[in-house]
Amino acid sequence: MYSGIELWKTIIPYEMEEINLSSGKTIFSCPGLPGNLYEALEITAGSFPNKPAVIDNYDRICTYSDLLQKVNVFADYLHHELHIKKGSHVALMMYNCLEFCVSFFSLLKLGAVTIPLPSKYKENEVSSLIEKADVQCIICDQNFYHWFDKFEVQGIKRICCMDIEKGYGLDNYRTYNTTVSPVKNSFEHDAIIMFTSGTTSQSKGVIIKNYNIMNAVAAYQKLLSITSEDISVIPIPIYHVTGMVALLGLFIYSGGTLYLHKIFNARRVLQCVKENNITFLHASPTVFSMLLKEKEAFPELPSLKKFACGSSNMPAEKIKAIHAWLPHSTFYTVYGLTETTSPATVFPGDASTSPYIGSSGLPIPGTCFEIRDDSGVPVKAMEIGEIWISGNVVLSAYYNLNSDALQEGWLGTGDLGYFNEEGYLYVVDRKKDMINRGGEKICSFDVENELYKIKGIREAAVVGIPDPVYGEVAAAMVILNPGCALDECSIQDLLHKRIAKYKIPAKILISEELPLTPNNKIDKRKLRSLLSEK
Repeated sequence: MYSGIELWKTIIPYEMEEINLSSGKTIFSCPGLPGNLYEALEITAGSFPNKPAVIDNYDRICTYSDLLQKVNVFADYLHHELHIKKGSHVALMMYNCLEFCVSFFSLLKLGAVTIPLPSKYKENEVSSLIEKADVQCIICDQNFYHWFDKFEVQGIKRICCMDIEKGYGLDNYRTYNTTVSPVKNSFEHDAIIMFTSGTTSQSKGVIIKNYNIMNAVAAYQKLLSITSEDISVIPIPIYHVTGMVALLGLFIYSGGTLYLHKIFNARRVLQCVKENNITFLHASPTVFSMLLKEKEAFPELPSLKKFACGSSNMPAEKIKAIHAWLPHSTFYTVYGLTETTSPATVFPGDASTSPYIGSSGLPIPGTCFEIRDDSGVPVKAMEIGEIWISGNVVLSAYYNLNSDALQEGWLGTGDLGYFNEEGYLYVVDRKKDMINRGGEKICSFDVENELYKIKGIREAAVVGIPDPVYGEVAAAMVILNPGCALDECSIQDLLHKRIAKYKIPAKILISEELPLTPNNKIDKRKLRSLLSEK
């Protein structure tokens, strides 16, 4: 077993205390944490009342005292007019905006449960999630208001954020009743039900509690050295766990400043970095690939000191490319899931210059990891198996769903990986994406990493496709840099010099773009279908 407390104790001081939860579960938690993010906002607003907390898509500044006031006013309305209270399920379907932040913190104050809905989903997908989550109220952007006509007939109330580009979209929702008091002792309360990506029928509602969130933001704050002086931007959808916890929650807790961009645009993000002295960016490998495409227009960004990257495989070659571009910045790789409230491992220091580049780092304090074989038995260091996690950021249950992935406080991630002798985690593949070529196992990440080493290949993804002889073979889709003359045969020839013959993709499709999920991860199911067809 690999303990985060043990692995970090010689690297950074990290105090933890043992807490016995009412459920009977015992966790190690950071001492002195606020009960929830609303309490954190109150503390930060008391310390930095006039400091910008959020700067929205239209460059409007909301200070910490302004944010707290807006949250309190909207919480009063929700409670007195719509009878939202502890345990109420309220869905949010908005773009990255101040109104999303106000709604989320208002619900935290009331002890209600936030159901973030992906603004990239289609109407039928969103409707399915609302039915699954037993929603009592929907707060949405005006673009989505009529999607929910049928739910209002069923008694589910709606609140519409109108004309956000012209001003504050929740200004009309206020009451003159007595101010509602925050819910007490909320550390163990449910705070979010966040649905995992996937098809609507397969998505699972992850119940995230306040103690999960507070330990996640405390871990990020400590391990990434985030302070009130830091400035960041949320360029990814705010409804992801990265947006809600690893950026919004972290910066409200730390007292930093956040810019909100409604839609991701790589050039706009880098322009924001340049003009507003952004110090920290946290994004997915897909986003970093898009930022790299714009590097010639932004050769120097001296304010940008730290990167964090998670959600999927970040090839070492990409990390080196970012270091070559911005050598003064520290690059932290992160491994985590929605089920771990974002962080599960964090790289200690700069991955780009480390001999352990390619690793996802060390388990965060308060978590324990095991690598288990198919029989559930822990394996030795350097042996590949499924990654299992327990600890203070790990969910206790899915909503209305029993899952074999949860066993006696441990979460089976479905990811394959191994630990080296120093306790660094290496994630090698999704269990379902491991390719079995006639009994020979191929890790798709390994092949992808070799493709990235070939000059001229900008993006690459590898999956297994059916084969009449071997049962399954590797296949790849790649995106080339402009002017690159590589083709399928030349790429295969170059791989012959790098990897075993059986690992070389039998089919390589050159494309203009890779298929992505609504969460901006490579859609390997769609990719497998495309490559199988062709």
